[in-house]
Amino acid sequence: MYMNRKWLKLILIAFVIITLGFGCVELFREREKKTEASALHGMMEELVMEPYLPGIQSMSETDHHVSGDGFFRKALLFPYTGLLYTLENGEDGVTESDYARLLLTEGSDEDHKGLPEEALEYGDDAMHLEKNMESALLKENERYLSEEEQKEEKETEEEAEVDDMPEEESFACAEEKSYRYQWEELSSYESLIKAFYAVDSTTAAGEQLLQADALRDKDMRIQGSADAPQILIYHTHSKESFVDSVPGDENSGILGAGEYLASLLRERYGYNVIHDTGCYDEDRSYAYNNSLPAIETILRENPSIEAVIDLHRDEMPEDRRLVMDLQGRPTAQFMFFNGLCRTRKGAIAQLENPYLEDNLALSFQMQTACNEYYPGIARRIYLKAYRYNMHLCPKSLLIELGAQNNTEEEIHNACEPLAHVLDLVFSGSEPERGDASTADTPEGD
Repeated sequence: MYMNRKWLKLILIAFVIITLGFGCVELFREREKKTEASALHGMMEELVMEPYLPGIQSMSETDHHVSGDGFFRKALLFPYTGLLYTLENGEDGVTESDYARLLLTEGSDEDHKGLPEEALEYGDDAMHLEKNMESALLKENERYLSEEEQKEEKETEEEAEVDDMPEEESFACAEEKSYRYQWEELSSYESLIKAFYAVDSTTAAGEQLLQADALRDKDMRIQGSADAPQILIYHTHSKESFVDSVPGDENSGILGAGEYLASLLRERYGYNVIHDTGCYDEDRSYAYNNSLPAIETILRENPSIEAVIDLHRDEMPEDRRLVMDLQGRPTAQFMFFNGLCRTRKGAIAQLENPYLEDNLALSFQMQTACNEYYPGIARRIYLKAYRYNMHLCPKSLLIELGAQNNTEEEIHNACEPLAHVLDLVFSGSEPERGDASTADTPEGD
């Protein structure tokens, strides 16, 4: 067995070196021939650059340098998951049940981005933030505090802002929009991307997937009654925590956030919600594959479930915090995430998702409602390759709620507008269909 491994390593290393060498020679030789396609160049790209660049990127995302046997496993064998798994577990360790795991992972760690964090933020010229976000938020806050109360609050701010305004009572759902999209301005693919999305370098979207009318018009209402489970909330990465989370306490961290969101949906909006607290990230690299059979079982045992929410928290540089002021409360920002099941070269055949258009429509409608009712609460929708188990249900959402350096208070404060927006979409209140009055609502230019 040891000799077999040794020869396998040598053969693969030799193959890669020879292919790279020929490729480099070909590149130099054909440098001036701009119009001629090089067969060897294409072969090198297909066999080496396309599969191995993700492996090199994967190594760069770790906190330590990979060398020696680790380099061989993590880089050279990265695209060949069957060989990698065999080397790590022995020739007799691979069974038919491992097929999906060996074929291709459901998703890489969604915290690792192929874009700078700034690309996920809306600029000051964003449609729903111009003219401007501060005035929109002020208008919303004025619904709860008169000018006299605002002055009193400033004067007594140091004395008792928490005692007089318990968290449960301090948030009030926005009844009116602070902004209303003018959809004729978003008819082109480019304008839609600019207004809503950040596309990771690993994937490509395209006009056939993203059309405002189709995304807005798809019916995302929950149809069944609350007599049976309607919504499932779970956590692929249940170990994710916040800056003041209590280790081992299921009432804090992302599990605590999930339970609070579930309780809001149950008690305030009347939904029947299952909150799964299973742990799938003992080995974070295989978390999506580990969670897949468990979620399939829950859905099989509860066929009435119509919506599935995978709730995460993001990872940010320590000097960058996802927080805003909403109704006088520090509130974490959040982000909707979609896996497109495709690289820049096309669809990933092994990762089919019959509900991709539904997934995209749901995140789009959620983002629209967030931007119109609570401008600034949602970052751009992040599109990445892989599938992230979003093929299990048409109404599938992956939400990144805050980040590791947010506080529990900021996260719980964010759950309230999030629950409200979920209800707006699941109840059919949003998006508006047909002609609607635009009176007293700021519009885009």
